[in-house]
Order: sequence, then structure tokens, then C-alpha cells
Amino acid sequence: MDFSIIQYSKFMTLLAMLLQNLKTLHMSLEESIKWLGEVMAEIGPTHSQKSEDWNIFDVKQANAIIDYLKISLFQHYKLYEFMFYSAREEIVIGTEQVIEVVKSACGPFPNPLEEGISFDIYSTFIEPPTILDTEMKRLDQEQGPEESQPETDTSNMDPLVGFTTEDVKSVLDQVTDDILIGIQTEINEKLQIQEEAFNARIEKLKKA
Repeated sequence: MDFSIIQYSKFMTLLAMLLQNLKTLHMSLEESIKWLGEVMAEIGPTHSQKSEDWNIFDVKQANAIIDYLKISLFQHYKLYEFMFYSAREEIVIGTEQVIEVVKSACGPFPNPLEEGISFDIYSTFIEPPTILDTEMKRLDQEQGPEESQPETDTSNMDPLVGFTTEDVKSVLDQVTDDILIGIQTEINEKLQIQEEAFNARIEKLKKA
């Protein structure tokens, strides 16, 4: 329609007012058409000072504006009402999941799982006690019966009287070798038992 800048501004103002009436005043279709008719009636020749702001369109342009509003806003009025009034369901575009993290291990290896190996195997082979602790435990067990006997007054006697340094070293070496051989033998036996158990499980899995 070759509108001027002022005419474009007035036309956009008219369209914005129609949408505002629908959104805030909840005007029905009949009320909006009646309001538009009252506004456009002031465009024709009149001596009223109130219509000077709208006296920028001629009759042809006013009819073109009404035709445009008819096929755009009024024809889809129910759609605009639904858009402004109806609460729409919020689309979920993401979800949050809580993941439990394994606690940090206190030692070099984590604690054994319930569905994993037994604690005896874990404490013996994976994280065995130190040799010093094992030796002290065995010495305590061997000296236990002896300590239960009545002790004599030997505080004034030197337990190493009559032994040379070489004798003490020889006895310590022999005791250490006996302890280490016993520990090594026990570990080898348990490792062999565990290996046989694992081989049996592997055979069962192969058959399955």
C-alpha cells in the first residue's frame, strides 16, 4: 500500500493494541471487531479534534488494513486465545541422575566386595600382614604356655650368660629360616588351593 513511515507506525500501534486487548483485557472476537470498527470510523472525513491522530489513512487504505486483520488476527482468533490463556505442558529436555561413587580405599587395595573373594583369601594373598606381625604373633603363641607357669626370680640373672655373639646369631638365623620356610610353605599351599579352585571355575565356564 506504499505506506509512509508514520502510517507504518500507526498500523503497528493498531496491531499491538489489538493483541494487548486480547492478552490483558481478554476481549472476545466480537468485542475486538467492535473496538476496531470504532477506531477505523474516525479515519473518514470528520471535524472532530479527537480523530486527528488517526486521520492519516484514506478509505482505501483503511479497507486494506481491515482485510489484512481479518485474514490474519481475526481468522485465527481462537489460536491467539489459546496461546495467551491456556497453560501448556512443559517439555522436559534434560534429566538429572544421581550416581553413587565408590568410596576411596584406605589401603593400596579396596575392601573386598560381598560378591567377590572371601576376606580370608583377601587378607592372606592380596593384602597379607607384615612378616614382623606374623613372627610376633607366633612368638606370643609359643611363649604363652611358658609364661603361664610360675615365674622364678630371675631379675638378677643375665639370660645370655654362657652364650657368645656367634651363638646368638646362629640361633636367630635358624629361627628366622624356620619361620620364613613355614610361611612360604603355607602361602604356596594356599596359592595352589586357590589356583585349583580357579581352574575348576574356568572349566565350568567353558562347559557352560
